[in-house]
Amino acid sequence: MGLTIAYIIIAVYSTALILIFFYSLSQLNLLINYLGQKRQNEEAPKYNLLDPKEIPYVTIQLPIYNEEYVMERLLENISKIEYPKSKLEIQVLDDSTDESVFDTAKHIEALKKTGLDIQHIRRENRQGFKAGALKEGLEIAKGEFVAIFDADFLPESDWLKKTVPYFKDEEIGVVQTRWGHINRDYSTLTRIQAFALDAHFTLEQVGRNSKGHFINFNGTAGIWRKECILDAGNWEGDTLTEDLDLSYRAQLKNWKFKYLEDVETPAELPVVISAARSQQFRWNKGGAENFRKTVWSVITAKNIPFRTKFHGVMHLLNSSMFLCVFIVALLSIPMLYIKNTYGHLGWIFEVTSFFIVSTIILFICYWFTYKSIQGSSFDNFVDYIKLFFTFFSVALGFSLHNSIAVLEGHMGKRSEFVRTPKFNINSLTDSWKGNKYLAKKLSPNMVIEFALMVYFLFGMYSAVPLNDYGLFPFHLMLFLGFGFVFFKSLTSKA
Repeated sequence: MGLTIAYIIIAVYSTALILIFFYSLSQLNLLINYLGQKRQNEEAPKYNLLDPKEIPYVTIQLPIYNEEYVMERLLENISKIEYPKSKLEIQVLDDSTDESVFDTAKHIEALKKTGLDIQHIRRENRQGFKAGALKEGLEIAKGEFVAIFDADFLPESDWLKKTVPYFKDEEIGVVQTRWGHINRDYSTLTRIQAFALDAHFTLEQVGRNSKGHFINFNGTAGIWRKECILDAGNWEGDTLTEDLDLSYRAQLKNWKFKYLEDVETPAELPVVISAARSQQFRWNKGGAENFRKTVWSVITAKNIPFRTKFHGVMHLLNSSMFLCVFIVALLSIPMLYIKNTYGHLGWIFEVTSFFIVSTIILFICYWFTYKSIQGSSFDNFVDYIKLFFTFFSVALGFSLHNSIAVLEGHMGKRSEFVRTPKFNINSLTDSWKGNKYLAKKLSPNMVIEFALMVYFLFGMYSAVPLNDYGLFPFHLMLFLGFGFVFFKSLTSKA
């Protein structure tokens, strides 16, 4: 390896490490915000829902697409929402293309007979995907406020009573609640997804919202002021995360978002890795698309302070961290050999301490989010350590898949909105096998993921002849992570 190539590898590697370090610092700042935030929910002006004159009209939108396994559960759950029937309508925005349409229609007709104002809204095409369905439903929505639930969400019956009152403050455009997980303990895959989502819904959402920084409506389990949607330019389907897109456009127009950590809305996590893959791809590509679409508006906005801009940029770069991590992983083995070939470059390798510090920061941040939900006992801390490193390894294993999504997003490559298959998994005894919505083809990335598993096995072996074990734990986690993703993808077939 020539010295010039070595310098190029070092430069790229160091840049990726420094970006990861800045991201971890932003997470640390959010942790400080999270720990220091004072609960102001009780002090906020609220509608008195005991006074009929103060009860606003609400529309509940249920955007669905081929949801045979969860439709009955969804409709039964939503029909139990406690709110005056004269002030509530439900729109089932059904873009389905299979026979589930007929069963859905029967359930809706049965619910209509109970006096519920529920409409089955069908479109001739899926133009704009979920954003298009929401936009079309909004045109005829009677509600001043619009609650949105994906098909796998199960809000408590008093959900509207806990969220609607905060709109008494006319500057609030969105109230978002925290996601819960009905099948958290189903498998290793569901546990690590819950772990990552809990960090977002505690540390990030509270940390940003408590200081007035931009947060995002999470696509579901939240409620919008209709006027806010229209003022921000309405739903647009030009990114795969229409929720993040509209959130930023609304906040750039000075609308405030209210995040309620104490209101949990349970939902089902993907239990098969192919479903998790499609969800991860959409979220990460959509994040990169929104960075491309929105970052300049954030940077140049005159109505928001520097700190909010910084956190906004880091938020929009969230998914791009996977690309940085993948670059660091891929170049770590060449770096190992550079270190042992060019002795005079040894000082440069102190930059690797950035990754160790970043990992420690994330370890501390995620502990606070974990204990806020699971508790802070010694046993919980031991479980947390195991779960953190399992999560870390599997996140590394997803880094190729998610990096491809991020690159496509930054390059502007368009792709179809692929809805995550739902399973109706409520307990450990429920099975996902036979689900007709699962991807039948294996991901072509699997071949590369297997090659990367072997590559990092070589990285572990390299530590022996070089007598340099500094990167051995990192390569072990990469080996286990890519191995997990590869073998789960190979075996988790319906």
